[in-house]
Amino acid sequence: MANDGGQGSKSNGRKSGMNIDTALVRELAELLNETGLTEIEVEDDDRKIRVSRGAVAAAAPVYAAAPAAAAAPAPVAAAPSPGEPAAPTGPDMTNAVKSPMVGTCYLTPEPGAAPFVTVGQAVKEGDTLLIVEAMKVMNPITAPRAGTVTAILIETAQPVEFDQPLVVIA
Repeated sequence: MANDGGQGSKSNGRKSGMNIDTALVRELAELLNETGLTEIEVEDDDRKIRVSRGAVAAAAPVYAAAPAAAAAPAPVAAAPSPGEPAAPTGPDMTNAVKSPMVGTCYLTPEPGAAPFVTVGQAVKEGDTLLIVEAMKVMNPITAPRAGTVTAILIETAQPVEFDQPLVVIA
């Protein structure tokens, strides 16, 4: 089969077989990961490309679990102890680092290892906070700004949704 080298050029002459733009397919697959979508379809003239991935298992309740490695109370709805930051339900939500994709969160680089970050730890912009696994690809989630980790809202191996708050940096 012919490949146009990823340039997306069209040929007016017809060839037998399909001309697949692998660069476009890869770009669409990356877009699926970035947006959390499960399917994208593009069409031009008589060519149609559809990229999809298998459905994600039923999502777990977003805030039902106690934050891992955090001294915050188990249910988010419970009142925080004096001196502890509240879970991000109000103004702190603007400081939350959210998941850029659907996947499974990991707080450590490998089982049994120390977590990337802990509550109270200072982080610099670009420091790895956790990993979200999507389609067997480990995607590091980095700190968008310097600050202090005030809450970790997920547990390791927990399924997460697109735009779900994961960590709060104040």
